[in-house]
Amino acid sequence: MAPLREMILNGELRPGEKVPEEQLCEQFGVSRTPIREALKVLAAEGVLQILPHRGAIVSRITEDQINEMFPIMASLERLAGMLACQVASQADIARVRKLHDDMMGFYKADDEASYLRSNRLIHEAFFVIAGNITLLSFYQQILTRIHSCRFVVRKTPEHWRKAVAEHEEMIAAFEARDGERLAALLENHVTDTTVGIARDYLDRERPVPPTAAAAPSRRMRAPAISDRPI
Repeated sequence: MAPLREMILNGELRPGEKVPEEQLCEQFGVSRTPIREALKVLAAEGVLQILPHRGAIVSRITEDQINEMFPIMASLERLAGMLACQVASQADIARVRKLHDDMMGFYKADDEASYLRSNRLIHEAFFVIAGNITLLSFYQQILTRIHSCRFVVRKTPEHWRKAVAEHEEMIAAFEARDGERLAALLENHVTDTTVGIARDYLDRERPVPPTAAAAPSRRMRAPAISDRPI
């Protein structure tokens, strides 16, 4: 079901969250049967996990998946950038420029949610302009798996500034129809900046070990002789 996939891509259903089947039935005006069929399809793609007695939850990305899928995404984006520069019309270039300018406005306004949506539309535009249906299909499959670490998760200020600077270079390369340059920029953007964002996300989501959490209290109970006034 495309609307359910879009909800995941837009961050309305976040990693680890339970999919509210009853609410979705009411929202889309359908019975549970098409909802459950859609859940099975997304589970087969690895987007969801169906757990006994718990229903479906949105899958969390792992370190192994980052190591496996982001290089694939980088290669797909590299090819899309190369092809897009070869076939883009002036209208295509103007459309991507408009998306870029909108994104920069959201960045300056500190509107990260809108920035991330525009960011995603820019990357998708290169695949659409490239005109290769198979390439676009592969991209969409991988994107659904890594959406939480790409176009939903909050960035650190440093990562955000770096991503914006790289996008400035990308739009310049695209407007110059410099396929080699755009391809290299897109590939590096994924393997460096996006992977860094994904790993930061994993670090933030990783549970704190109980021993580490208890350490401060043990230190507080210990005699603090050195802290006494002399």
